[in-house]
Amino acid sequence: MMEQSIASILGFAQKAGKLVSGEESTLEKVRRRQAKLVIISKDAALNTAERMQSKASCYGIPVCTVGNKIELGQAIGKSPRSVIGIIDKNFAAKINDLVEGSW
Repeated sequence: MMEQSIASILGFAQKAGKLVSGEESTLEKVRRRQAKLVIISKDAALNTAERMQSKASCYGIPVCTVGNKIELGQAIGKSPRSVIGIIDKNFAAKINDLVEGSW
């Protein structure tokens, strides 16, 4: 279950236009070094998760695993998503803090 505060921040980031969703859009932002954080759902396909982890680490972009596809999609008001890229450093830092604090 995804923490409500993380879902709220994702919603604000979506409204502010500070995130991209989906594997291809996120990969593009990672390659351009515009992504500040990559979020992968816990139920993402193994192939997708490994590909995103690999690309993000190659570019030095942090990755976290949060919620499931349905929860990620609902948080941003879209259909289920396995990958979200945060392109704003402040949103990324806040989400990263919340994810690390929940362990």
